[in-house]
Amino acid sequence: MLNTSGTTISPLSVPQRLLLGPGPSNSHPLVLEALSNQPVGHLDPFYIELMAEVQGLLREVWQTSNRLTLPMSGTGSAAMEATLANVVEPGETVLVAVKGYFGNRLVDMASRYRANVRTINKSWGEVFSLEEIEESLIKFRPSVLALVHAETSTGVCQPMIGIGDLCRKYNCLLILDTVTSLGSVPLFLDEWKVDLAYSCSQKGLSCPPGLGPFTMNDRAEEKLSKRIGSVPNWYLDVSLLNKYWGSDRVYHHTAPVNMNFGIREALRLIVEEGLENTWNRHKVNAEQLWKGLESLGLSLHVEKDIRLATLTTVKIPEGIDGKKFALHLLNNHGVEIGGGLGDLAGKVWRIGLMGFNSKKENVDKVLNLFDSELSKFKS
Repeated sequence: MLNTSGTTISPLSVPQRLLLGPGPSNSHPLVLEALSNQPVGHLDPFYIELMAEVQGLLREVWQTSNRLTLPMSGTGSAAMEATLANVVEPGETVLVAVKGYFGNRLVDMASRYRANVRTINKSWGEVFSLEEIEESLIKFRPSVLALVHAETSTGVCQPMIGIGDLCRKYNCLLILDTVTSLGSVPLFLDEWKVDLAYSCSQKGLSCPPGLGPFTMNDRAEEKLSKRIGSVPNWYLDVSLLNKYWGSDRVYHHTAPVNMNFGIREALRLIVEEGLENTWNRHKVNAEQLWKGLESLGLSLHVEKDIRLATLTTVKIPEGIDGKKFALHLLNNHGVEIGGGLGDLAGKVWRIGLMGFNSKKENVDKVLNLFDSELSKFKS
């Protein structure tokens, strides 16, 4: 094919990559097969049935019975914004517990909805105690507490037992970021008394980016129903989306039907494997990675008891150009690992073992590459 300048445009040829960074992860072959089907109409009876399947599978993987559970047509950041857009009104106090890059993103988003944003902060690599959470709830009396469960920038997993109880005690909704935990790390939304949660399609679910799972419980629905004004974001207004994803199936927007084919298959694979088995696979492979990295003389950024099984932060040794090493792995070995963000920029590598990519052969591959290649970059 020739373009307007007369040069030839070749058919698309995508390089093969093993994605062992902070996301996306490689998609399961059956997910890619599902995506490759011809689309159907977004009100086709087949698609309407599939929508209900996706909602049911999301409930199971999140361990919730929330009626309003759906994949937002957008990336995880769209679902993130939807949690705030629907339950925050101007002037309301929103408390964000910041312990990494994505806590700061919640602060930015809440500010844009003209919330009275308050923050509590921990060093990047630490978690909040129940005592710290309770003190802040007493001090600020927020209507919403927003918290990141699995902080992608640090590799920390926030313990959740008791936080939901505190939010009920102080009449506060709890928003939980599960972007790097859904489908790979134990999650019990109902048991933990989480009111709203969001995630993405491209990490633990091993589906391409493009959908943002979202859920809200009855408490959050009640707050939404009592808003003084309309939700200020039409596209993410759950009261409108509910008419499409609920029993009425009233048109709202042209849904990305093929992405929903993909996420349906991704969720089915997790349920078929079994949640406990999936969570255990991630734990076993992560522990093997941690052990191997430490045997190579490398230090990990996060204490073992609060480490994420999906994302490991490795301290870059002194004298090593971390970015050059990561580019070397990508360009010469087809393996992607991530660098640090924010406070950890230039200080750590981020190695992901998420979903389909969490398997022993990938652990062995990345450990062998660190063993054979890292010494070439020592000054």
